[in-house]
Amino acid sequence: MRSTDKSGKHSKRLFQNPLKRIIAWLNPKPSYGFNGNPYIHEEDGLLALHFDKLSVQSEMWLDAPDELVLGYTRALMSFMLFAPNPKHIAMVGLGGGSLAKYCYRNLPQSDILVIEINSGVIALRNEFAIPPDNERFHVMLADGADYVSDAPSPVDVLIVDGFDATGHAPQLGTQQFYDNCFSMLNENGILAVNLWFEYASYKEYVSRICNSFANRIFIVDVEGGSANKIILAVKSADFPPQAATLRQRANSLSETHPINYQAKASKIIQALEILQTQRK
Repeated sequence: MRSTDKSGKHSKRLFQNPLKRIIAWLNPKPSYGFNGNPYIHEEDGLLALHFDKLSVQSEMWLDAPDELVLGYTRALMSFMLFAPNPKHIAMVGLGGGSLAKYCYRNLPQSDILVIEINSGVIALRNEFAIPPDNERFHVMLADGADYVSDAPSPVDVLIVDGFDATGHAPQLGTQQFYDNCFSMLNENGILAVNLWFEYASYKEYVSRICNSFANRIFIVDVEGGSANKIILAVKSADFPPQAATLRQRANSLSETHPINYQAKASKIIQALEILQTQRK
């Protein structure tokens, strides 16, 4: 789950000294303690953001800070198959900044706004090599639900990856929130949401997204047997997309991105075929 899609550049290191890694995760050296505040831990060149010992919020290779380590982050980038040239991207949830950094480095045409509710997370931005605010990149301290409810301008892509010490932030899963997400998007915009499949409200959240987006959604599995599920919700009434269009975009994106977009497009096309069969 934590190796790269193509080169597997770091895959071998993940399995070196497995007992040492287990002991390290159970006995981290926190920068903030275990009171629900974020802390970081570094082991074998891998820097991780935690709220507790049981879950990892974000990971970064110290020698490759812009690489997408966790599989769910690469799955979230599936939005590119629907919006390959976004001008404006908004993200709810900063974490270790993996997606923000990746989009900043690889999508130079995009303006990126990240909304993060936890000041302690933002305080760690330098540790995770998150770029400073500038003309096209900005991190805002705010509640994502409040921001989305009254966003000043529409965006092409909205990514929601809002987890705290207790799990998925509940204000980011209401029907009103997803309705507001729909309103915040441009006419052809797309919403990408990271959800935890084992979360008690998972099905309810998916149902709410379906309600807000008139059932124009895809559920993308994450490699490696992860319990994360990525929900892609499309605002455009021109749905579903043509399989040929998805394949063409996948081929083009794979030329410039270290992500196996062909595999991701194939999964979405399979989901489309199942959806069309069910509608007959």
